[in-house]
Amino acid sequence: MELTGLFYALAALLMLVGIAGVVLPALPGLPLLFAGMLLAAWADGFERVGTLSLVALGSMTAVSFVVDFWATAVGAQRVGASRLALVGAVVGTFVGLFFGLPGLFAGPFLGAVAGELISRRDLRPAGFGQATRVGFGTWIGIALGVALKLALAVLMLGVFALAWWF
Repeated sequence: MELTGLFYALAALLMLVGIAGVVLPALPGLPLLFAGMLLAAWADGFERVGTLSLVALGSMTAVSFVVDFWATAVGAQRVGASRLALVGAVVGTFVGLFFGLPGLFAGPFLGAVAGELISRRDLRPAGFGQATRVGFGTWIGIALGVALKLALAVLMLGVFALAWWF
């Protein structure tokens, strides 16, 4: 296999891992997707995918970082989450990775609830109710972020495909 073929194979692998990373929180999905696209463009000598396309793809990658923080913050703020609830959601997300798909869904929720309970130190039923609302709000924000990043990934794939074939 020639060297260019190896670069294309690595680019395809980066793109596949990037797509998976849009849903899996431990992987930087869209940056990996962009890295794969950039590698493919470079391997082709930038003949098919040029500067304008790469700037557009890089811009969409940058937007994905904003989307991540914005969606989680909006979901949490709408229900009055504390900073510890947000930290708990992040920790819960990483711990959830070790428990497969159920952990990916339950981890952020449980982490946000635990963070909110620690922050408020309120173990009365009302405290649990608020912590549960914060958990759901944070989880909905994360789900919104994933949906928006999936849309960005599809858009990036479309821009790349158009630049590559047309």
